[in-house]
Amino acid sequence: MTLKLTNFDSLSGQLVVSAQAYPGEPMRDPRTTAQVAASAVIGGAAAIRVQGIADIQFTRAAVEVPVIGLWKDGHDGVFITPTLQHALSCASAGAHIVAIDGTRRPRPDGLTLAETIAGIHAQSNALVMADCGSLEDAIAAAEGGADLIGTTLAGYSGERPKTDGPDLELIAQIAAAELGKPLIAEGRIHSPAQARQALDAGAFAVVVGTAITHPATITGWFKDALGA
Repeated sequence: MTLKLTNFDSLSGQLVVSAQAYPGEPMRDPRTTAQVAASAVIGGAAAIRVQGIADIQFTRAAVEVPVIGLWKDGHDGVFITPTLQHALSCASAGAHIVAIDGTRRPRPDGLTLAETIAGIHAQSNALVMADCGSLEDAIAAAEGGADLIGTTLAGYSGERPKTDGPDLELIAQIAAAELGKPLIAEGRIHSPAQARQALDAGAFAVVVGTAITHPATITGWFKDALGA
């Protein structure tokens, strides 16, 4: 599947499902990721977001919707597809859209955010989703050429407090800024009601991960409720 900017209409008001598992977990297997992704598509997911080169490859073969790929390297600072080479590897693996750290923090390879985005566009056919943590990040990412703006890092980059649910205030701020890029709400969206709130706040589409694809966490929520 080759995506062009005009194809974003298919994501308008839709659900994107993030299928990821943490290292050491039983589900941390690219075949399992692809099966979870395919199941999410049956349920109505309009796109899938996955982490890791093998996961991108297996998921790309398993679904016929856009695949947003990323590569987490490390745990602190800039670690979501932190360098241009990480991004190009995701694109080569088959990601239609490459999600990268979209903050203004220093990047491991010394490139700026704009230089990274330009490099991805110049050396691959992939589009770029900038995972931002603030309004200022979103503005810089849009000006730098990102194709989509995400709120993925809201509450994790040090610029905004970590809200219990989605950062609806930030979503509304970015939407009001009219940056001319699709705004993807992501981060701590744990219920259908919260997903709806994110759309109502101005999001173009909504990403849900943990609440759909992470059984250990979901089980913990029920366990905690029963023990309260």
